[in-house]
Amino acid sequence: MAHVPSSPFDLDAFLARPLTARIATDGPTVRPVWFLWEERAFWVLTGPWTRLFHRVRDDPRVALAVDVCDTGTGLVRQVTARGRAELLPFDVPRGRRKLVRYLGPDETSWDPRFVHYLHDDPAERGTAWLRLAPASLTALDLSYSAAPGAQPAGIHG
Repeated sequence: MAHVPSSPFDLDAFLARPLTARIATDGPTVRPVWFLWEERAFWVLTGPWTRLFHRVRDDPRVALAVDVCDTGTGLVRQVTARGRAELLPFDVPRGRRKLVRYLGPDETSWDPRFVHYLHDDPAERGTAWLRLAPASLTALDLSYSAAPGAQPAGIHG
């Protein structure tokens, strides 16, 4: 991985939040994805039932963006990553960590679609990880002081 310049905020804490990233492949296509940030890499659950899996298999160059923009508080942060993704075998412990981050620790309350990822045979289903260890990683804090009483975009009194 390329040298990551110092971030204007705690990059690991920001990427530990259950935010949605957008990943782009050649085509171009962009899609929202849930991710796990571990070992200085983004981990995205995928498999042969998705176009993402096939696009990355055919051309591993991807770009990924994670951002927040809260007009009520003025918090605006973004992380962008680029590099060559790889498709790796799925492992249940990492899968559980990723799903807990978005769905909470009570697996019994999860939608059955997500539970299946942890209990079906990954080899039979084809479940895999898309791993992006960024060649470039940029973190920007574009936050500003919000006006008192400001309302988030789309909300009108």
